[in-house]
Amino acid sequence: MMAQKIILTIMIIAGFMFGPVENIAHADQKDPRLPNLFQQLALAANAQAAQRTAAEIWRIWSERSDDESLANLLKQGTSLMNAGRLREAEILFTNIIEKAPDFAEAWNKRATVYFLMRSYDQSKKDIAQTLIREPKHFGALSGLGLIEAQIGNYDAALDAYEKAVEIHPFLEGYKGIVDGLKKLIQGTAV
Repeated sequence: MMAQKIILTIMIIAGFMFGPVENIAHADQKDPRLPNLFQQLALAANAQAAQRTAAEIWRIWSERSDDESLANLLKQGTSLMNAGRLREAEILFTNIIEKAPDFAEAWNKRATVYFLMRSYDQSKKDIAQTLIREPKHFGALSGLGLIEAQIGNYDAALDAYEKAVEIHPFLEGYKGIVDGLKKLIQGTAV
């Protein structure tokens, strides 16, 4: 029962971790502004500065000017996901991935859909694809941590969250998540 409460708390705190689900247009993980923004994020003086920088990173990941049709499909998929029409969103995100397999945010969004469908293995596969394309995708790493916690792999969950916080040191809710995971790990080790 205690483990379920901690997992529920982790899920509530981490609900945003797959990234914003509003106003997604098209991702560009190769943008030349990203290295500087990741450096700013790592060196942020406080949570407010970090959140502003993280929001800018998400905005850039949500841009892509080379294909308007992909932008429209991602917007449609995001709207469907927000409306709970997960199977339709999955189809659209899959269509985008087939057309533009380098599009990290399409993989990340489909990972989110699979998570919402409780298809954790499929979600983890798409997170892996996201991280191949954007190794600093703190949202995907956080999502991986959420999945690992949900399925009881607490050590792997802690590892994923720690990797995410290396990139985004003020990741919202991180301390509570890590504390909860450490309690679960200690409880399973006893």
